[in-house]
Amino acid sequence: MEITRRNLLAGLGAMALTGCGGTGGPALAPRPAPGMQPVANAAFDAWLAGFRARAGGAGLGEAVLARGLREAGYLPGVIERDRNQTEFTRTLEDYLAIAASDDRIATGRQMLRRHAGLLAEIEARYGVPPEVVTAIWGLESRYGDRRGDIPVVSATATLAFDGRRGAFFERQLLAALRILERGDTTPGRLVGSWAGAMGHTQFIPTTYQVYAVDFRGDGRRDIWSEDPTDALASAAAYLDRMGWRRGRPWGLEVRAPAGLAGARGATRAVADWRAAGVTAAEDGALPDHGPAALIRPEGPAGPAFLAFRNFEVLARYNNAVNYVIGVGHLADRLAGAGPLRAGFPPDAFGLTIDDRKALQRELTAAGFDAGAPDGVIGSRTRAAIEGYQRAQGLTVTGEPSRALLARLRG
Repeated sequence: MEITRRNLLAGLGAMALTGCGGTGGPALAPRPAPGMQPVANAAFDAWLAGFRARAGGAGLGEAVLARGLREAGYLPGVIERDRNQTEFTRTLEDYLAIAASDDRIATGRQMLRRHAGLLAEIEARYGVPPEVVTAIWGLESRYGDRRGDIPVVSATATLAFDGRRGAFFERQLLAALRILERGDTTPGRLVGSWAGAMGHTQFIPTTYQVYAVDFRGDGRRDIWSEDPTDALASAAAYLDRMGWRRGRPWGLEVRAPAGLAGARGATRAVADWRAAGVTAAEDGALPDHGPAALIRPEGPAGPAFLAFRNFEVLARYNNAVNYVIGVGHLADRLAGAGPLRAGFPPDAFGLTIDDRKALQRELTAAGFDAGAPDGVIGSRTRAAIEGYQRAQGLTVTGEPSRALLARLRG
């Protein structure tokens, strides 16, 4: 089976919540992040020599190997990030608070207006609505602001050498070198995330090889440049190849009886869901867009969705349920829909998202910066809680609570 971006991200749990002459995007950062500068590693050098021989045997010419591997080095920060992935621990509520934040929605609507002509052309060719393409762009790179600045050759070589998924990342490295051989970009512009995902819509090298498109026919499939044309078209082309159904939604928020269990992949006819008491959350009328599965990510106390065929097509981009709902919901918001109708239950600390936002605001007002009041308790908020607890002579836990909120409110 061809290894695609979906296979990588199913393992990474990636969230892009967490990239002259038309040949590239941002240049390499002058001051790479800690751990992202090459360090001496004799074992890596030996591995790279063996890889070079294998790559030659796979048909890569000496010229591209010399050019592509000249600056390749071992990046310890890549291994650190590979060992410390936490994105899958977020609840759907936290995920959507980031993925469909007010700022991301507002910026997305600006991008829809700015690129309306291009997105209309892309929809005409591939059938994927502008809002869906823009939502992917927004989640993957914050509309191009975070395309990544780590050399893809070094990142994929480091992960291939590490061996945990060695064969997979060696394929990515080979594909990256073939990108250079084809002339789509240059070694200095072949940059991306720590795991090798590249450009506005974060294609990994093997996915790029098979699905990236040269939308304007200029001879390059350029997903790195400031101009997002090829990247947005490539995302739509990928979904089209995965079976996107024109004119059909990804899914729909619904109301369902508390005792009706949901299971991804367990599809039933819409008529059967109607008979079971499922109704559309907005107006009750349940449209028929083909067989659908009932999904309840937070159980019966949280929102419920009917997932149609296009849900699973989006899952080919990233197989995480939260990601697919995040893209779908952001796309709906960009198209003018409102927030989800159903609420979420209190978290493990007994706090609602409004409580958590209030806690963040109160901490900041007290002189302990908790960051933007988004209701997501991340490392910054926990550090602010610890600082406040320490200053107040309390037991330092870094954990939110109703008692802490009440104390802050005075």
